[in-house]
Amino acid sequence: MFSVKIMLNEIEHIYSEVVGTYEIVNHVLTFGLDRTWRRRAARLSARSGGSRWLDVCSGTGEMAENLIRFAPKNVHLTAVDGSFSMLAAANRKPSLNPIALCVSDVNRLPFPSGSFDLITISFATRNINPDRRGLSSYLREFHRILKPGGYFINLETSQPRNPLLKRLFHFYTRIAVKPVGVLFSGSRAGYEYLAYTLPRFYSATELSELIENAGFDCVKFQSLFWGVAAIHSGRKSM
Repeated sequence: MFSVKIMLNEIEHIYSEVVGTYEIVNHVLTFGLDRTWRRRAARLSARSGGSRWLDVCSGTGEMAENLIRFAPKNVHLTAVDGSFSMLAAANRKPSLNPIALCVSDVNRLPFPSGSFDLITISFATRNINPDRRGLSSYLREFHRILKPGGYFINLETSQPRNPLLKRLFHFYTRIAVKPVGVLFSGSRAGYEYLAYTLPRFYSATELSELIENAGFDCVKFQSLFWGVAAIHSGRKSM
């Protein structure tokens, strides 16, 4: 059984183990739905306007690729992640050549306050969630570097409201995530970690409250696939 402390200390090492198979395992485990969800989040993000966008915990750059696809021509996109290995994989993608890459702890981002019109994060909020207080600290950091009127878009797994669907989701997580992940990647620790965090993350309503408490206004969410995932949006007040 993982402890929260172990998960936080080992996360960069875990991602360095799975970088080569990270995307394909995500596609297999979600039956390809993660691609659809990223596109949907990117389309929503593109409506926010502005010219300076930041994708945090960008990993191998899948969300960044979608943002580039839907972004107006004047957008400057930066991708930041704590894992050098993950960003190195993103750097090898021709589609991401126009963007800036930055290795950084996302709790202490190297940007002045009010730097960005849009901040996105996809399938990584669970990884910066040691507890409610810890996650709130990250959310406040995102709020700090947004311009007034800027938007925060969060795509993450969630918890179905229906009790039966929630049990089925947790059952699938228990029987599939670790075996499939180990089969494709060879990383036992990586997919033990994923199987541990999925059923323990917040519901969409709980996450909305945390985002609001970090200072965001107009917080909304869209449930995806009967609540297995959700897209949250919030705005920094003018």
